[in-house]
Amino acid sequence: MYSIIVVPPPTTEDERDRTRTQFRLAPGERLVFGRSVPEGGLLIGHDGVSRRAGEITAHGTFWTLSNLSSRQTYVVENPEGAGEHIKVAPGRLDAPVPFEFSRIVLPAAGDLLPVEVWAPRHDYLRDEAGADGEPTAPAFSVDRTKRYFAVLAALCEPRLRGTPHAPLPTMDQVVERLRPAWPAASRTSVQWNIDYLAVKLRLKPGPETAEPGPRLNGKKESLVSLALRFDLVREDDLVVLAAPSERPLR
Repeated sequence: MYSIIVVPPPTTEDERDRTRTQFRLAPGERLVFGRSVPEGGLLIGHDGVSRRAGEITAHGTFWTLSNLSSRQTYVVENPEGAGEHIKVAPGRLDAPVPFEFSRIVLPAAGDLLPVEVWAPRHDYLRDEAGADGEPTAPAFSVDRTKRYFAVLAALCEPRLRGTPHAPLPTMDQVVERLRPAWPAASRTSVQWNIDYLAVKLRLKPGPETAEPGPRLNGKKESLVSLALRFDLVREDDLVVLAAPSERPLR
């Protein structure tokens, strides 16, 4: 049974054929990649890639990456994680990668070459009903039916749907995005909700606090970073931005 699938960087031949070679690895199998590799390895014909650039090892539900270059750090991105990534330093061996879908980014003489790796779907512990004792208080209490959550979703949308470093929307863009579900949205109401979120998510103290604390600069950036880091907003949550008639039935 194969554990992971590795898809090399696209080439001009791939674009013509509309197909890309795939390497399938069973648990325990290894795949060397680089500019000069033994038969069966992943050959990357680019002068900016080391002769033996790295090695991928498959495990049951994850994989490890060895960086065999002497100078270049590799980045492993989670394309579904809105900026989530790990860095593998030169010479690091068997760094575990926890993502189901990953993209190894190889810097190569001005180019960034992507190597995609698909791991099996992860298993999760099921909630056990009838546990004794008081339930654990949530780390972040958010109500997805409230307008402040729609504002947070609108702020996060560019990075959830686009690239991890997509610029955040302006205030006017947020207002316009909220109009289908909230026709009365305005700059003032959106700003009020942003200020409320900063207090609710404990990025700044509330107005009743005796010591107001320092001013929070980059408030939108801080909110989006926190929300995406802890999965307070996922791509599925963007349905709150649609008009009620356009929302799928649950």
